[in-house]
Amino acid sequence: MKTFEKTAIIIGAGPAGLTAAYELLKNTNIKPIIFEATDKIGGISQTNVYKGNRIDIGGHRFFSKSKIVMDWWMNILPMQQSPSYDDKILNKALDYSLLNNITEVEILDDYSEGLDPEKTDELLLIRNRISRILFLKKLFNYPVTLNVDTIQKLGLKRTFKIGIDYLKTLIKKLPEDNLENFYINRFGKELYKTFFEKYTYKVWGIECKNIAADWGAQRVKGLNITKTIIHALHELTKINEKNVETSLIEQFLYPKLGPGQMWETVAKKVVENGGELYFNSKVEGIEIENDQIKSVKVNGEIIEGDYFISTMPVRDLIACIDSDKVPEDTNRIAQGLVYRDFITVGILLNSINLKNETETPTINDILPDTWIYIQEEDVKLGRVQIFNNWSPYLVEDHDKVWLGLEYFCNEGDELWSKSDEEMSKFAIDELDQINFASKRDVVDSVVIRIPKAYPAYFGTYDEFDKVKEYVDTFDNLYLIGRNGMHRYNNMDHSMLSAMEAVNNIIAGRSDNSNIWAVNSEKEYHESVENK
Repeated sequence: MKTFEKTAIIIGAGPAGLTAAYELLKNTNIKPIIFEATDKIGGISQTNVYKGNRIDIGGHRFFSKSKIVMDWWMNILPMQQSPSYDDKILNKALDYSLLNNITEVEILDDYSEGLDPEKTDELLLIRNRISRILFLKKLFNYPVTLNVDTIQKLGLKRTFKIGIDYLKTLIKKLPEDNLENFYINRFGKELYKTFFEKYTYKVWGIECKNIAADWGAQRVKGLNITKTIIHALHELTKINEKNVETSLIEQFLYPKLGPGQMWETVAKKVVENGGELYFNSKVEGIEIENDQIKSVKVNGEIIEGDYFISTMPVRDLIACIDSDKVPEDTNRIAQGLVYRDFITVGILLNSINLKNETETPTINDILPDTWIYIQEEDVKLGRVQIFNNWSPYLVEDHDKVWLGLEYFCNEGDELWSKSDEEMSKFAIDELDQINFASKRDVVDSVVIRIPKAYPAYFGTYDEFDKVKEYVDTFDNLYLIGRNGMHRYNNMDHSMLSAMEAVNNIIAGRSDNSNIWAVNSEKEYHESVENK
């Protein structure tokens, strides 16, 4: 065991916090001490287990155009070298080609012997992504593909209007001062109203015109109709797709037992190498001295450290500091930051009503999708995950269908306040209402609530720079991850922010602009050139 010279207090055991701890142990003599407010590893990237069935909260594709992140994941869990259960049943061979083309990560055929998902749990599966939109009781490709099938389902009149509206955007762009204009500039008004407007309202609970365009920049990036057409042509001509937009990626890695398996493995390695991890340990106070963080109060105990890395919600972080030491305006902005909460209802069924009409074979011929966006206006249901397709090992009985129904809400509102029994009934009724599945086929259900799942781009968000300026005055404080930076990061971006924080600690840099640059400047937009 190495000798530690200093201590880093890390708030939160999600992907960002655990990445920071792992990197500190690997590259420094600084001891990480992690305080996790809950009893779960992985934050929103956790895996919940219910009667042998595993739930991925939100759905997590392990894919990045950052080679360093891909290598990092595969160093923790190697890739499978033999077919998984469903691939064996369907007689499908392993296909590394698309993954290799996109990432430029060297795909080896000889990691080691015995990496068979049927014999060992400690590995990453190679999975194919299919996701679609349920609209007008019909399934559309996501992202929307302008092909014959789409035109037939939308009708010639609506398709023609979509095309005309998109051509208008090529002539005149709207000012991108809100999310609505951001979408219209990329997809045209008709396509925006058809596939983006109502779903986004479900996610955030407010109209797109009242949301900052930054959210679109984080999630959609460079995707537009032109790129979806180019992607379709690439599919036909087998062109190398290493520069494809992330929303179009069709192959990804996935831990056999769900995303939480990755972070549970990392946590185990952190503890084995001298780090400390404490559950049910909420930071409730922060002491400042001479422009530095001196200590945190956790469950009534004062814990001192040399460095402090925070993934906790910014609103809560500022609230932990003595109000006399926080500028009034900064405190107002921090407390005005908004978060969207999340409910997943796991539903186990004997079968579903929607039939597999694709050319992709599946066990029992269920839909091949990893998730389906629910665009129907008459239900609150936002998205459905089919866990069987993420990994066959997430479902205990391969003859059953294991779904995750996702709802976006605010803590304390009508949905959040329902009892588990009421919420399950509500979700099952909606599933039946859109003819996705019948009530009579439901075997079991479970409800999981995640507070502050999504940092929102409204409220006082447009003034957030003032909060950044304040926290950056502390030489030994580093804000990382989704909630830590109040930014809707993907998992790989949260990890990159953690790596940059550790780089700053090693270099003795007090300027944290490189952390804030992750997933905001072009070089961090899933780039393979990331160092």
